[in-house]
Amino acid sequence: MRTELKIAWRYLFAKKQYNAIHIISGISAAAVAVVTAAMVCVLSVMNGLGNIVENMFSQFDPDLRIEVRTGKSFYDSGKTFDALRELSSVSLVSQTIQETALLQFEGKQMPIHLYGVDSVFSTLTHIEDIITEGHYEVYDGAFERAVLGRGLAWQVGIGARFINPIQLYAPKRTTKVNMLRPDQAFNDEVCFIAGTFAVQQTKYDDEVILVSTALARRLLEYTPNEVTALLVKLSPDASVRQAKKDIQQLLGKDFAVLDRYEQQSDFFRILRVEKLLTTLLLVFILLIASFNIIGSLSMLIIDKQADIRTLCHLGASHQMIRRTFLLEGWMISTLGAGVGLTIGISICLAQEHLGLLKLGSGTEYVVSAYPVAVQASDILLVASIVLLLGFFAAWIPARKIKRGMRS
Repeated sequence: MRTELKIAWRYLFAKKQYNAIHIISGISAAAVAVVTAAMVCVLSVMNGLGNIVENMFSQFDPDLRIEVRTGKSFYDSGKTFDALRELSSVSLVSQTIQETALLQFEGKQMPIHLYGVDSVFSTLTHIEDIITEGHYEVYDGAFERAVLGRGLAWQVGIGARFINPIQLYAPKRTTKVNMLRPDQAFNDEVCFIAGTFAVQQTKYDDEVILVSTALARRLLEYTPNEVTALLVKLSPDASVRQAKKDIQQLLGKDFAVLDRYEQQSDFFRILRVEKLLTTLLLVFILLIASFNIIGSLSMLIIDKQADIRTLCHLGASHQMIRRTFLLEGWMISTLGAGVGLTIGISICLAQEHLGLLKLGSGTEYVVSAYPVAVQASDILLVASIVLLLGFFAAWIPARKIKRGMRS
């Protein structure tokens, strides 16, 4: 293999008079480099976008969320839940009641997603960091308060400084509907707006309203300790995977323990599918670029017929000559991959630290520059794909060398 490598190296890098074959080889390596750099940049940008959205959700979503698999609510009581709070990996546990309700304000009505939260919710999440108007408060000691998503507040036409209350309606759970008096089939509560928040995600900003668990229990007719979910904040040194496993084992199969990715499973599944489709599209482009390697190597084999005959007379086997040109083609691909990875990583690091490519000015963008996040797994994936396709591109013409030696 050492002799084959030396010959292939000489064909590719030795000083020589450039001709069409050498120019095509350079173009082949350049094509592979461009596509490789593009793959690194595109995958890194998608990683950056995913990280930004993940950070947005983490402002509102807890580390872990516990739900019942069958039904809607369960009781947060008993030895099992006491043991949950005593786990070393668990820092805080918050009760929440979530249900669909109706909001009414000065004749305007809007279906909402009601979040009943307790006093530790603000400690468990970063809700206070995303308040855009007013302040976070769901009970001031005398009156019930509410915190709305910014989009919901805009649709209803209300702000934190409004003194008029809003009304919340929800169907009664324990009463049959009287068709003669349908208005009596609903519970209603009144609360005042304390502030608005923005997660920069429609599912929260346009639908969610935060109230106290006491108001939610009265409105939805939930009994004490009845909840729809428990929100868990882990200790700073706790492993999410291990904590999830321990809690799942403690609670049993009747409960689902969801991490942040599983809480937003639909969104992150879409991101993964988009990344996969983008990767496949770029691989297809790389496959087309690899045809340049097939062409340049085929022409090189024709050009080196005299060298092939000489090597045969010196005792070189057919396998040795095949390996020589196979290495020649693979070196073209490796050269392109190396240059492309270097260029791609350099561009991404420059964008990450300097923000060269701007999104625009103003407050309509979450970030001012295109976000990027270079991941080692993506670099290994791109390098593996490029080298694998380069190997097959070199193998196709190299396997026909025996037929060329006979002519």
